[in-house]
This record gives sequence, C-alpha cells and structure tokens, in this order.
Amino acid sequence: MLTLDQVKLKSQARLVGLHPVLVAATVALIERCYARGVPIVITQGLRTIAEQDSLYAKGRTKPGQIVTNAKGGHSYHNYGLAIDFGLLQLDGRNVSWDTTRDGDSDRVADWQEVVQEAKALGFEWGGDWTSIKDYPHFQMSFGLALSALRQGYQPTAAQVKAAFAVIDKLQEEASEDMSKIAELEQVVEEQEGRIAALEKRLNISGKETYATGYKDALEAAKAAGAVTTSADKSKLELNMIQILFNLGLFTKGAK
Repeated sequence: MLTLDQVKLKSQARLVGLHPVLVAATVALIERCYARGVPIVITQGLRTIAEQDSLYAKGRTKPGQIVTNAKGGHSYHNYGLAIDFGLLQLDGRNVSWDTTRDGDSDRVADWQEVVQEAKALGFEWGGDWTSIKDYPHFQMSFGLALSALRQGYQPTAAQVKAAFAVIDKLQEEASEDMSKIAELEQVVEEQEGRIAALEKRLNISGKETYATGYKDALEAAKAAGAVTTSADKSKLELNMIQILFNLGLFTKGAK
C-alpha cells in the first residue's frame, strides 16, 4: 500500500503556482481522502493562458472532443485558483476517472468521498455546473468573477484569513480524531493480547486439541452431578471442566 508521503509526492509539482490557500486546501484534501482510503493525485493546477487556449482549441480548430468552454484568461486555473484530480490506483502509477468506483468498499463512490471532503474545505465542484460539467475540477473563486480576475483583482486579506480558518479547523479536528483512533487501536491491541492469553490458558485456539486428562475431569464432574449428560462436549466445555477439576471443585471418583 502506498504511504501518505508517496501519495503527496505524486501531486507536489502540480501545487507550484497555486494561491497559498489552494496549496493548503489541496494538501489537506489529499491527506483527508487518504485517511478515508481514497488516494488521489492532482492532475492539473496552474494552467497558463497559452495552455488554456490550446485546450480550448480541442474539438474546434484541433482534433479531439471539446473539453472546455473557457478560452485563455477565462478559467480559474489561469489564476492558480483551481485544481483537477484523479483517483490514484494502488500501483501508484495509473489514474482512474471512474466516478462510480468504490475501491475502499464502503458503499460510497470514491469520487463522491473526494467531493465531500473538497466541499468541506471550501472548494466549489465542477460537477455542480449546469452547462459543461467538469467532474475532476475544484476551484475557489473567493466571490471574484473571471472578469474581475482579468482586471487584476485578488482575494482580500479577510477572505484569505477566513479560508485558512476553515482549513485549519478541519485539520485540527482530523488531528484530534487521529489521536482518538490511535488510543482506540492501543486499547484493541491490549484486549487482543488478553484474549490471546486467555485462549492459550483455555486451549481454545488453534488446533482441535483437548486439555490433558480431561477424561478424569469429566468423570469427576459426572460423579459430582455437574454434568448430567454423556453427550459429546465441545472443546470449550471440556476445558472449563478441566479447569474446575484442577481447582478441586470436583473430587476424582466422587459419588
């Protein structure tokens, strides 16, 4: 299984040029999705005006299907305010855009799990658009229209502070949750150790073997009236009888 550091490294280059809030939100998105068993990779971050024009030409003046209605300067990618993602496969190389895939088998499509986390962090989702839907696309507009961005407007300091506050709060909660999970895992590990020790004492784990001398213990239990049937006993029953016999609660050969 890929480690979180390996997953994050896959997207590192795509974070260059993004607005600082987008960088923080994207890193948080990768971490939170990984924690849910859904590793993702960022496939697009900042896109230059020239790159946007080339993309716009597909299906128009260049071969291929139309993939965007946005010319250069008409996409939030051009201002470092948008990202695209894909589902990273377990081999760490291939990427899936299957929106129905449920790789972690939790009955929720992996894609929707990513969308849930992204929206919680303050992203807008291209899948909610009414014209051409862009399912791998997330953006933060900060209430700025593209026309305003083309004129040089930027998110205000107050907007940036508010966006960071949302991200920091979620990450703080996630950190607390991880601490609680670690504590629970420790408790479970301790309980498993105790159960294993008890099973060893009772000889109820592993092979179908019975306590040494259980026949004497069974006869003593019958004689004491603790066992009223001669039907076959389970391994657990035989071992419990053996323990009681060893404690002296049954007297061998008692009538």
